[in-house]
Amino acid sequence: MWRALRHRNFAFFFAGQGLSLCGTWMQSLAQSWLVYRLTGSPFLLGLVGFIGQAPVLAFGLAGGLAADRWPRRRLLMTTQVLSLIQAGALAGLTFSGRITVGWILVLAALLGIINALDMPVRQSFVADLVPRADLPSAIGLNSSAFNAARIVGPSLAGFLVATVGEGLCFLLNSLSFLAVLACLLAIRVTTKINTAQQSMTAFLTEGLRYARHTPHVRAVLALIAVLSLTAMPYTVLLPVYAGEILKTGPDGLGMLMAATGVGALAGALRIAQRGTVRGLGTVIAKAAALFGLCLLALAASTNLGVSMIVLMAVGFGMISSMAGANTLLQSLVPDNLRGRVMSLYTLVFLGVAPIGSLLAGALAARIGTPLTVAAGGIVAVASAAVFWRVLPEIRRHVLEHGLLPPEELATQ
Repeated sequence: MWRALRHRNFAFFFAGQGLSLCGTWMQSLAQSWLVYRLTGSPFLLGLVGFIGQAPVLAFGLAGGLAADRWPRRRLLMTTQVLSLIQAGALAGLTFSGRITVGWILVLAALLGIINALDMPVRQSFVADLVPRADLPSAIGLNSSAFNAARIVGPSLAGFLVATVGEGLCFLLNSLSFLAVLACLLAIRVTTKINTAQQSMTAFLTEGLRYARHTPHVRAVLALIAVLSLTAMPYTVLLPVYAGEILKTGPDGLGMLMAATGVGALAGALRIAQRGTVRGLGTVIAKAAALFGLCLLALAASTNLGVSMIVLMAVGFGMISSMAGANTLLQSLVPDNLRGRVMSLYTLVFLGVAPIGSLLAGALAARIGTPLTVAAGGIVAVASAAVFWRVLPEIRRHVLEHGLLPPEELATQ
């Protein structure tokens, strides 16, 4: 699973990414606690989360256009500098006592816009750092770093917030981007610039047409969109689930979130172990089905220990399907279309999530949290079944177009 680290460029990228993600999760927890401390309002907590994610839906395609049009390393360095400034501003306002919910909303929106550009570029850049054969390892390790930071970052942030306040978490996150910039400067890649004289509209249309008419891209994006809209919003309802169903407090909620992170890390490492995309379509379908079935089990659970075990399986299924979909797309898409396709992946993965969160909250208010979680699970299982049915069409397309050697075909 570690073979991608043999490549110098990816090793630098992975190191910088790991440090930065810990800082990102620290800032996320500290910001949520700061909003709650200032207002005590669950609505404002949700609003800050929505404002921070919604720009991905609005500007994610622009990030994909940029990733295919201009040098990706230079774009990433720009986004890291902007993220450093954003976190530094949050730290300065907090240390000075001038922080308000209004400032938090503005800075959350700014970070969302930065991420809308950063995410498609970052996803595409990974393929510039390793040979295609090592993409499963690289993508799996990237996802592993994200989920390891998901465990370490909030734990450290909780301690710092309790002892010295939120400002230090924001400052440490700001400083973490210096490490990312240093690692990006150490990377040596051939600059790839698309010199085609196309208008931005034609450039975008080309990517959308490719996604629409390519079976594996169309099927993967549809599956991830449905999961993001209906199944993934269970995370928004976990605080309510912990308090009302399990009758536990913040410590219990932390245990539930950690359990999800452990399962997600295991799923990411499983994808990293793969040396081929052969059979990856089946892995994605089974993982999505597991995700849905475990949500049904979670909806029925009223015991903290049982819920933690179930959430480990939820995290495993969720990340296995997401990282598997990412690997399949990156392995089969032409490099000149990679940025635009990955911007669509980011759009359906993260851009749709805020809408799903709002829908889940509204539905839970009407029918309750367990039934809402169960409904998401049922849709996830149904979506996995539909994806399974189109796998033969995907295999035929890959075979007919010679996208990979026969031994590397994504088959059932």
